[in-house]
Amino acid sequence: MSYAPNGRMLSPGEVYEEAPKPVKEEEWSEDLNVTLMCPDCREMPPNLVEEFSAGDTICGSCGRVLSERGIDTRSEWRTFSNDDQGNDDPSRIGDAANPLLRGSQLQTEIGFGDGGLKVRELSRAHNKSNHDKGNKSLQSAYGQITTLCDSQNISKTTQDTAKLLFRMTDDAKLFKGKSQDAIIAGCIFIACRQHNQNRSFREIFKMTNVSKKEVGRTFKALEAFLQKKQKDSGGPQVAGNGAVLDTTNFSKGGSTSAETLMPRACAKLDLERFIQLIAEECARLVSDHGIAAGRSPLSIAGACLYFVSHLMGNPRSPKEIGQAVEVSDGTIRTAYKALYSAQDQIIKPEWLEASKGGDKSRLPAV
Repeated sequence: MSYAPNGRMLSPGEVYEEAPKPVKEEEWSEDLNVTLMCPDCREMPPNLVEEFSAGDTICGSCGRVLSERGIDTRSEWRTFSNDDQGNDDPSRIGDAANPLLRGSQLQTEIGFGDGGLKVRELSRAHNKSNHDKGNKSLQSAYGQITTLCDSQNISKTTQDTAKLLFRMTDDAKLFKGKSQDAIIAGCIFIACRQHNQNRSFREIFKMTNVSKKEVGRTFKALEAFLQKKQKDSGGPQVAGNGAVLDTTNFSKGGSTSAETLMPRACAKLDLERFIQLIAEECARLVSDHGIAAGRSPLSIAGACLYFVSHLMGNPRSPKEIGQAVEVSDGTIRTAYKALYSAQDQIIKPEWLEASKGGDKSRLPAV
């Protein structure tokens, strides 16, 4: 015997059917679907063509490119033998080749992961049995470059340039028998100049514990090597793994100027942006007029900061500026005397306007 939910006994062969529920009207909601359509044709539905080889989405009616660099979401080809399809393997699976390492880079790497002690022991044993000593030495140097650059807030792009320079010198055996720290210091110094992140020899010396004389020697040899390579090479070189190494764009580095040292010094001293711009212009004028000639860029930068900070009403002491630019306060005062005596050549009229707030009477007397 079977019963309906309301307790009624069903007759033999009867199937209980629920009464249809009343249809509720759907509440209004905003249509959040986004439709890609050609702004010229405005066809609905849009006539779009996907060019997977180029990664472009094109209007099939007028040919306008609506999006580029699209991601191909179709399945990848997989082959398990190079003999398939007449040695034609269309597979694109795997990480991109690293141009900073040698070889095909197709070997297996076992990571530490979170597998516990056994996994770590397996990883150590695998690393000991790895016969690729060349890449091991490169990776060790790259790790040292990354650590040093991160400690000085040097950008990732500059780090990669320094690594590329080290790889080039290692391939050419340019500094055979020389300390690796000295080579790394020279590579970082040139990479900083290439990307306008100028560092002085003194800063590189403090960062790498390599003497200024040794950094200078490495820098000169490395710069001469790059210039020779630019003349000899007719264009970009292709590494064994297919990566393109373009060494023709390395510009010849000039000497570090006081103007290029201002942004970091002003950031350390917590000076406003407009004071930084005036300090940079002041350093440029001092250099153009030959004021304080013969002094190091660090001394000129410190004197300009001392001069401009007092002129604009946001003074900093010689001791504070000396800590920022890494020179003694006595050196800053001596260089400041030359700037004070030539203040009429340095100070521009617009610096003294009310909008800027400059005042000559604020300058400390010599």
